[in-house]
Amino acid sequence: MRRTLALALTLTLAVSWLGSGIGVAHDGQHGIDDGHLLGTGAWGKIAFVGQVTVHDAEPDLIGDVTAFGNYAYLARWGGEDCAGPETGGQRSPDGGVYIIDISDPTRPVEVGFIATHQDTLVGEGLQVIHIDTAKFTGDVLLMNHEGCGKNYKGGVSLWDVTNPLKPKKLSEHFGDITIGGVRDRPDVNQTHSAFMWDAGARAYLVATDDEEASDVDIFDITDPKKPVLIGEFDLNQFAVSQPELALTDSFLHDMVVKEINGRWIMLLSYWDGGYVLLDVTNPASPRFLGDSDYAAVDPELLQQNGSSLTPEGNGHQAEFTALFPAGQRYVIGADEDFDPYRYQLKTAEPDAFLAKLGRQTSFAALDGLTGTPVFVGRACNGDPAVPTATVGQVAVVERGLCTFEEKAQNVIRAGYLAMIIMNREGSDACTGVFSPNLQAAIPTIFIGRDSGFDLFDVPFNLAACLDGTPQRAPIAIGTTGDAITDLDQTFDGWGYVHLFGVSIGATSATLTDLDTFAIPQAMDPAFATGFGDLSVHEVATDPYDPTLAYLSYYSGGLRAIQITENATTCAAQGDTSPCLVEVGGYLSPTGNDFWGVEFHTLPNGTRLILASDRDSGLWIFRDP
Repeated sequence: MRRTLALALTLTLAVSWLGSGIGVAHDGQHGIDDGHLLGTGAWGKIAFVGQVTVHDAEPDLIGDVTAFGNYAYLARWGGEDCAGPETGGQRSPDGGVYIIDISDPTRPVEVGFIATHQDTLVGEGLQVIHIDTAKFTGDVLLMNHEGCGKNYKGGVSLWDVTNPLKPKKLSEHFGDITIGGVRDRPDVNQTHSAFMWDAGARAYLVATDDEEASDVDIFDITDPKKPVLIGEFDLNQFAVSQPELALTDSFLHDMVVKEINGRWIMLLSYWDGGYVLLDVTNPASPRFLGDSDYAAVDPELLQQNGSSLTPEGNGHQAEFTALFPAGQRYVIGADEDFDPYRYQLKTAEPDAFLAKLGRQTSFAALDGLTGTPVFVGRACNGDPAVPTATVGQVAVVERGLCTFEEKAQNVIRAGYLAMIIMNREGSDACTGVFSPNLQAAIPTIFIGRDSGFDLFDVPFNLAACLDGTPQRAPIAIGTTGDAITDLDQTFDGWGYVHLFGVSIGATSATLTDLDTFAIPQAMDPAFATGFGDLSVHEVATDPYDPTLAYLSYYSGGLRAIQITENATTCAAQGDTSPCLVEVGGYLSPTGNDFWGVEFHTLPNGTRLILASDRDSGLWIFRDP
């Protein structure tokens, strides 16, 4: 659905096409195991309760966790053979949802599984709520869908789990079917995350559209058997990115919706755009309220490491706290960053361009890189052929139209020693730099569009690049650029947590960055490799104690943090009040890899903290 709305602060729909390599989990997300940080078990305000390993566990298999009643649900993110020739389905699933009976949390039991279509994953859009409308009454499970192979189906699906032992399909693989207003494929767009809320007479769902700039898709699911798309929106029109910090890779990653003072407020994690607040009391016509900004200098890296570098961005997931006794409320946001290094591509000019490496590329493969860059266009099938390389040439590819994998295969066939991907135009791109996700056996570097133009001595206009009207680079295929002389590496830490003060008015809102938190190893170069991913992933706030929150920290384990307004406590760790302090955690002696975290209350009143381990299954904890 496309519409233009009249009010100045009401969202309008942008039509710019993301093109380019958008696929499973926007690039740069969900790391790859590289050893583990080892612990000693539970401490502080975390106590171990129980654990269950799913029947087909393997490394990096499990995604998010949610719970309702006496049951928990785990996402199957897809195994090693996910894109292989297996048939998929119930007997050989690629993705799906495990159903776990947690009525006795000391002895959780796997009791069911809902399989997805072949090559189709479930990751972060996992949720169960009770819906009570004129069209439907019952408990509804939501799951997102992304692909790991050519036969995938996107969108989201809804299942009736009123009886979790006998789930019933309500609607499957629904979502947006267009990119930039054009339908050019038989299936709906891939969806990385989603969230439902019951607003009384009607129920709604918001989903991340992985494949276009209008990536906030809102559906009416009052009748969950007949979901209706009621709006799709691009928040980049509100200048949420910060191009002055090279933070322009702005897209929707995650979201929650909460009723606050009689209004429905959506909190969106918009990657380099930070965290955004919308009033969705009328979800077909949301109103932009405000967004957060990143500091010019990364505060956590400066405090723990002493380095003055620009922040990474990567607003990944966030939650509201419960209301404090004095009436204030906070937001805790988790910035995900899997690459503890940033890189500079150097030329003979001399110039130095900010860069990221492909997820399959080691620094050792490019250390001391020299060569002549050659512009080869988009390198997509059907485009002009990639020129054949001569000795010592590096292909420079323009992001857009096709996947990074397709570009890489065409570059490999042409004989280049490495591939540099230059960002495309668009309000969510331009100067932004991230780690592209591909498997091709060619060393890969990603640079901003401004750097790519400079490499070929072509003038760059940032305003024109950001205006949402994508144009091809004005560089002839086969043009050679400034000689590459080296690639440098600088440690910049892993992803961490923000504490925001939040103030929501009638027509606007503010998110004020008050403090940050990272485990010490995340800011220590000695832990950059060999200890797994030391980035935060998700946060779950405690609905009973507004000061407490729980973090899934991948190989850093499960962490409990507390908001304190005690000035002495904050000053002792170099902060001002209010601040975040660590008050507990869990890390197994053999290591963990926690993806999701959820606070859950059983029907009997027992309060639990649930965590999903990518390599095993469900882990259950409590506050002692």
